[in-house]
Amino acid sequence: MADHDVFDAHFHVIDPRFPLVPSNGYLPEAFTVGDYLERIGGLGVTGGAVVSGSFQGFDQTYLKDALAQLGPSFVGVTQIPAHTSDDEIRDLDRAGVRAVRFNLYRGGSAPLADVDMLARRVHDVAGWHSEFYLDAADLADLEPTLAGLPRVSIDHLGMSDDTCGALLRLVEAGTVVKATGFGRMHVRDPESSMRNIIRTNPSALIFGTDLPSTRAPTPFRDTDVDRVAHAVGGEHAKAVLADNAHKLYRLGRN
Repeated sequence: MADHDVFDAHFHVIDPRFPLVPSNGYLPEAFTVGDYLERIGGLGVTGGAVVSGSFQGFDQTYLKDALAQLGPSFVGVTQIPAHTSDDEIRDLDRAGVRAVRFNLYRGGSAPLADVDMLARRVHDVAGWHSEFYLDAADLADLEPTLAGLPRVSIDHLGMSDDTCGALLRLVEAGTVVKATGFGRMHVRDPESSMRNIIRTNPSALIFGTDLPSTRAPTPFRDTDVDRVAHAVGGEHAKAVLADNAHKLYRLGRN
């Protein structure tokens, strides 16, 4: 196992005490805060980001509960509709939420038509960045929108190979990419993709487990931590496994 503290920048909490919405007929099995903490034992996780999934829609009750249980080294990434008030955004920020997610891959979030307005507003109101679950095959069309936003991250190395070069252009301009979900992505050479991102911008790659790997053909493996560390090399491992995410989520650590 890699000898570094780990910030898990992408995982889900699925607590059946709170509302769940079928996503294309799919409802995940329970994966509570307790399940998560048990699963990551021994991985060196010192903090992380709880990410709202398509099956949670706009529910905030589960997220507030999870963050209260996990404590201040963990943050939230939520989905909110465009009509969410500034006061509601500030309330979520006080609870530990630090980003809004746009799920363009599976739905369940605010739609593409609301991205520009909502992403700018949450940044203005609370300093949040915007996270995108998307397919790199769509980046040729999405690049102008993403490039104009204040702060952006992209999940799962973009899910597929970027054939138009947009991902690295966005990275060069400051977009952060998550090395997450190896068992769900269709990137032919994830190691090469990670190295290209680091070469373009050493601050632009962060790691996450993607636990509990809902719908992924191959779930997260503990060895994925070492996979990322080895791909980026010792010079960058600490930054990719923790420090870059601390900066993205404004946790005040270097």
